Amino acid sequence: MQLDNISSTTPSSSSTASTSSSSATSSTSSISTALSSANTLDESDFLNMLITELQNQDPTNPVDSTQLASQLAQFSQVSELQDMDTDIKNSSSANLALTQSVNNTMAATLIGKEIKANSNTITYDGTTQPTIGMTLSSSAADVKVTIEDSNGDVIRKIDAGPEPSGDSTITWNGKDDSGNALQAGNYTFSISATDSSGNTVSSAYFTLGTVTGVKYTSSGTYLIVNGSDIDLSNVEEIYGSGD
Repeated sequence: MQLDNISSTTPSSSSTASTSSSSATSSTSSISTALSSANTLDESDFLNMLITELQNQDPTNPVDSTQLASQLAQFSQVSELQDMDTDIKNSSSANLALTQSVNNTMAATLIGKEIKANSNTITYDGTTQPTIGMTLSSSAADVKVTIEDSNGDVIRKIDAGPEPSGDSTITWNGKDDSGNALQAGNYTFSISATDSSGNTVSSAYFTLGTVTGVKYTSSGTYLIVNGSDIDLSNVEEIYGSGD
């Protein structure tokens, strides 16, 4: 009778497998729910999945060694990829710092030299006539230059007439369309050009001037040219001494 009682209370292997399978299913579901809310899987997530799988495997049908070795290899790859990503980020930061250091050093050597920069800002000091630079893709029969003040108001329109292809410059006398002398300050200009048939000619602008100083800011390095701040990355040509 005692043996019968023991036998009747001992779970069968199929019952154990069923319980383990149910536990594994529940654990897998919990992992899937947790991971679905994450954007990416890291090394810790992968390790937790592997441990959970081993803890909840069916004792009558454990994970075979080949499959386990494959999963361990994947875990190793995840770790290596994360280390590689960290190394790349560190390398990028170091390269950026080096580039900024080189730019800062080079910028200081430009003081006193004349440059050509991609900029449509001109500074009028109240006396010296500013130079306006333009680059045309082909010769133009009619070129017009529009000058605006710091508020964006048009204060002068200049009919420059025909201009050849390539680089050319004109000067502005610092007066508005009514002939009134304007105050010193920063102004911007735009260019429109057409050929003899009235077709638009592609144009670009530039400014010329002597570098009188360098400004280092959190957003980059700037050259002080004709009283304006020119981004170092906008420098197109360096001519040498401004003498």
